[in-house]
Amino acid sequence: MMKIQGLIAATFSTFNEDGSLNLSLVPSLVDNLVQQGVKGVFICGTNGEGPNLTAEERMATVEAFVQAANKRCLVLVHVGHSSIAEARRLAAHAQKAGADAISAVSAFYFKPASARNMVDCMAQIAAAAPALPFYYYHIPAITGVAVNPLEFLELAENRIPNLAGIKYTAATLHEYQACLNYGNGKYDILFGYDELLLPALSVGAKGAIGSTYTFAAPLYLRILELFEQGDLTGARALQYEAVKMIQCLGWYSPIPAQKAIMKLLGTDLGPCRLPLTTLDASQQEKIAQYLQEIRFAEVLQSVSAAKVTL
Repeated sequence: MMKIQGLIAATFSTFNEDGSLNLSLVPSLVDNLVQQGVKGVFICGTNGEGPNLTAEERMATVEAFVQAANKRCLVLVHVGHSSIAEARRLAAHAQKAGADAISAVSAFYFKPASARNMVDCMAQIAAAAPALPFYYYHIPAITGVAVNPLEFLELAENRIPNLAGIKYTAATLHEYQACLNYGNGKYDILFGYDELLLPALSVGAKGAIGSTYTFAAPLYLRILELFEQGDLTGARALQYEAVKMIQCLGWYSPIPAQKAIMKLLGTDLGPCRLPLTTLDASQQEKIAQYLQEIRFAEVLQSVSAAKVTL
C-alpha cells in the first residue's frame, strides 16, 4: 500500500495573460520544488484550477508535469469531475501518461447522498486506472459533501482494490486521527490544511499535501524536522510563522492571493480564470507590505539555510 512521507505541493495553474494554458512554466516550477525537497506534486486540483480547465487542458497539464518530473518526484493527479464519465476518462489518461497516483473529489453539482453512494462513485473512477493508487479527496468546505470519511474507508475497503487512502482537507483532527488508525494504519491519510500541519503531526500525520508548500516548502520541512527531533518549541514557533502568512490569504480569494505571493517571490504563473479574479495592483501591494511586516522572506531564507533531509 502506498505511503507517502513528507510534503506534496499542490501546484497552481499556469496561464498566459490571455487566459490560455502556459505549460512552458512547468519545468522550472518542478525543478524548484524538487530542489526544495518536496516529495511530489498534486496537480489539477483546487489550487491548479482543475475545475476551470477543460478535460483536454487537464490531460495536457498531466503530460507536462510527468515529463518535467521525470521520476524525480511523485506526480499525483486530481481527476475529480461532476461527470463520473469524464473523471474516468481523466483517470485512464493519467495512468497512460505515467502518473504515480490519482485522486478525486466528490461530484459537486449532483452530490452523493451517503458514504455508500460516495463509494459507488469513487469505485467507478478508481477502476478506470486500476494500476494506480487512488486517494479519495475529502474537502467538504469546497464540495459541500461531508460524508463520514471513516465510514467511507470501512465501505470502500472491499470495493476499491487500488484504494491508497484519503487526501484529508478538513480541520476535524479527531476524524483525521481515526482514519489514520483504521485497520492498524492500513491507509495513507494525507493531511491537507497547511495551517494545522503541526497539530496533524501530533496525532500521527506523516505526509501532507498543501498549496503553500509550492512557495514555502523549506518552512514546513523545517517544522517536520524539528518535530521529529522532539523540538516542539521550535516547531511551534515556525508553525506560527506559517499561520501569520496564511492569515493574509483570507483577505481576498486564497488562490489569487497565493499566486500573487509567488509573483512577489519571483515566480509569475500568470492570472486566474473566472470566476476567480487576479488581484489588482493595490491588493498585491497590501499583501507585499504585510509580508514585509512579518519578515516572511527572511524567515524563508533562514530555514532554507538549514539542510533538511526528510
